[in-house]
Amino acid sequence: MLSVAAVAALLLATLVKADEDIYIDGALSGGWQNWGWNTEINWAATDLFVGQSSISAVSSAWAAVSLKSPTTFATSGIGGLKFDIAANPNSLQIYFQKTSDDSSSAAIPLSALSTSINPNSFTTVVIDFSALPPSGSPLGAGAWDRINWQALGDGATYHLDNVKILSEVVVTPQILGAEPIGNNILAVTTKGAVSFSNLVVTLNNATIPITADQVYVPSDTPSRTIHYLKLGSTLVPGTLKVVAGSFNASYTLPAVQYASIVTGVSTPISPLIYGVNWPPSASYIQQLGVTISRWGGNAVTAYNPFGDFTNAANDWYFENRKSDGGNANSWIGWIKAAGSQAMMTIPALDWVSKDDHSYSYPKTIYPNQQKFDPYNADAGNGLFPNGSYIQPPPDPNRAYVPWNTTAARTWLAGLTNKPDFLFIDNEIEIAHSTHQDIHPQPMSYDEELSRVIKFAKIAKDALPNVKVAAPSTCSWWFYWTSAVGWSDTAAHWNIDFLPWFLAQMKTASNTAGKRLLDYLDIHYYFQPDLSANDAAAKALRLRMTRSLWDPSYVDESWVGQNPQHHQPNPTQVWLIPRMKQLIDINYPGTKLSISEWASTADGDITGGLVTADSLGIFGRYGVDVATYWANPDIKGPVGLAYWLYRGSGTYFGSKTAQVNFATSNAANTYGIYAATEGNVLSLVIINKDTKPLALDLSNVPHGNYFLRHFGGTSGVAKWQTTITISTRQYIVIPPYVAAFLKQA
Repeated sequence: MLSVAAVAALLLATLVKADEDIYIDGALSGGWQNWGWNTEINWAATDLFVGQSSISAVSSAWAAVSLKSPTTFATSGIGGLKFDIAANPNSLQIYFQKTSDDSSSAAIPLSALSTSINPNSFTTVVIDFSALPPSGSPLGAGAWDRINWQALGDGATYHLDNVKILSEVVVTPQILGAEPIGNNILAVTTKGAVSFSNLVVTLNNATIPITADQVYVPSDTPSRTIHYLKLGSTLVPGTLKVVAGSFNASYTLPAVQYASIVTGVSTPISPLIYGVNWPPSASYIQQLGVTISRWGGNAVTAYNPFGDFTNAANDWYFENRKSDGGNANSWIGWIKAAGSQAMMTIPALDWVSKDDHSYSYPKTIYPNQQKFDPYNADAGNGLFPNGSYIQPPPDPNRAYVPWNTTAARTWLAGLTNKPDFLFIDNEIEIAHSTHQDIHPQPMSYDEELSRVIKFAKIAKDALPNVKVAAPSTCSWWFYWTSAVGWSDTAAHWNIDFLPWFLAQMKTASNTAGKRLLDYLDIHYYFQPDLSANDAAAKALRLRMTRSLWDPSYVDESWVGQNPQHHQPNPTQVWLIPRMKQLIDINYPGTKLSISEWASTADGDITGGLVTADSLGIFGRYGVDVATYWANPDIKGPVGLAYWLYRGSGTYFGSKTAQVNFATSNAANTYGIYAATEGNVLSLVIINKDTKPLALDLSNVPHGNYFLRHFGGTSGVAKWQTTITISTRQYIVIPPYVAAFLKQA
């Protein structure tokens, strides 16, 4: 007969789940399956392995090795994933998925897992389900059953080995980082129960006592803690060292950079610059302070409101499906109820999706195509193997039904939830490419103008108070010409497209007796090649925001090397002032909207810093509306930039305050944005450099400030506290950190 102790031990053993092998030496284990797509896989590669063989994978852009469990894992939110990997750390991301509802975790950049990862040898990594990198947020309980190693935009070649689910990950107490901030604060980030009994801080070889410890744990990343240690003396230039057992950090605190804040010189900041496309929930809107939300992208061109069908065109094999946003009227309703304004897009081509399952290029009719949907082998991508378009074009009746202004008027008039903005389609200047199945001919100046005018008229008739925005042009190249080419520009007196469009919309509005265009809408994507994501690429990413405003900045891309348009200073983008100038000349009173833009690296801290910098620039230079493409991870670097300015009810001011810099090239390495709300001053300071920034900020009042920050050694999380600025002559911002300060 077993003793009570033996029975208890046996029960405990049955309750503790063992580690689960997924892949070892040549095959998947335990019923796991590969659900990957567009990836060539060798399950028994011997060119690089630990043991006998490994998984060798070559994934095209955004393709993946996707391993599907026969059951679920991490249902309790504990444990982890362990694997060996050899890859370019900047080529992959990892995320977890639930097949039951197709929801996904935030993507984890491979570079966030280890600094040792390289393509030539294996590195063993562990992902703790209770603290996903880089933010430290938990995976959360649920029916997780897929693991995806997904290539980024340039594709990836990589090896995987010894993949397993861990039943438990032991957290070793650890100091993750320590960095100076403000006048006299050392921000120390930890995981686990860390003791500071042996922590020593020295400045220029003199030991500094710690006089207070203010602790903060973000609610959505509870695996990490930050200690704001108040130092017994203020920071000064020199060497700051922090030592605690095996932890050692050293900073060279620099001489100050001078700037002044002039609150008496100000302009309004539009609250509508803090927008995104397709926010996933009301809580997302409220946590990030999203002020305006857009129903946009390629799929809205074919949206059929009489059934909520759509087609993403060449984004996904020209297949019909149910709209990802559901019903437009319902979407507008919940968006506005969450506190955001709503931007709806009206289709302006001649066809919309007829159902949720048809497609334009079936293999049974067009067998010789470049690619087919990995989930629907009959649906092709509409290209011959050499990359040219399938000819002749398909019959649009195969997947679509006709669309016209009568149908559009009926839809708009029937909306019970009224949008604040209506966009006349999305990037239709390239419809011959994105939507080649329904508009195979290149769009000309005249055709695009005609379509915008027709649908703007019925928009204003059906919804008299709506604000119309167009032409939602995709990129710099098409600001100046059409898909027909420069012969089309020449046929219009060599007037570049956007100035011509503005002038024509003014004429059409005068004829109609009402304004048909309220906002000039463009999409702006930074053009430099940043695919390497190395130190040089990161530095370029952080200074390329100068293209938004700086008349002296020659764009470090093809734009600065091969100008084709007829505008002054053609190698400088000078985006916001240039667009405002075109408006003032050609259709005064029109406002400026940038309804798609992006950081170029949503998962990288530099992407978050670019976003914080851009939002500050939008406010300073008077952009009227801006919406990010698409909906950044709420806990990722880009999402935190929104949180910095607007999150959870804390707002940057509504009026700019002028910032004067003593250094002419300051924008390459830091940004300072100032605003007021009443008599309360707010600052956003972005250190784009890899070393600390020290500022002497004239006219900044002394006193208590509410501080928010993310980045640096503290990591990507919603850090916040209250600090005292006792001297404006030496304010420190750590490397790669965006900080928000507001008078408390």
